[in-house]
Amino acid sequence: MLTAAAADTAAADADLVRRLKAGDEDAYATVVRTLGGRMLAVARRFLQDEDLARDAVQDAFLSAFRSIHAFDGDAQLATWLHRIVVNAALMKLRTRRRKPEQSIEPMLPAFAEDGHHAGRPVVAWTASAEEALLRREARERVRAAIADLPERYRAVLLLRDIEERSTREAADLLGITENAVKLRLHRARQALATQLRPDAA
Repeated sequence: MLTAAAADTAAADADLVRRLKAGDEDAYATVVRTLGGRMLAVARRFLQDEDLARDAVQDAFLSAFRSIHAFDGDAQLATWLHRIVVNAALMKLRTRRRKPEQSIEPMLPAFAEDGHHAGRPVVAWTASAEEALLRREARERVRAAIADLPERYRAVLLLRDIEERSTREAADLLGITENAVKLRLHRARQALATQLRPDAA
């Protein structure tokens, strides 16, 4: 059963969608004003370039407004728009001219010839990135470490651990195989754990 606040939010959402479908320009302005900042934060996680992130959000809003008649109300408007922003950001990643990407190797744990960890052992990365982000004291460090990951690994980690997309969805969105998603996710988590160990600060 919905709480009174949730019911009010759902009613306001439904009214906003009705106005959007009717072509109400004030409704468009309301969506941009109330959700624009949150959607820009989403795009920034994927795109380390501010202009690209803003372009992705603009593209997402245009796409959403053009296809608002297809919105069936099964999800909240913000959730629907969030998915469109993620897709727009991934499109920017795929279509922009590729610059040489740094290697993930220096971020991974080092091993001695006998197979043991060189230096201090790495603590296994057992929490999802989302759980780590929720820990207030670690949030900024985790965000910075994720931002430092090479683009292809960062995108997979964000899709799987933050956006909670399935391996299949991530593979489809990135245009790679499911095995590639699994491998990149494993290496991204290893790199993140290495970057976040106490002696790495």
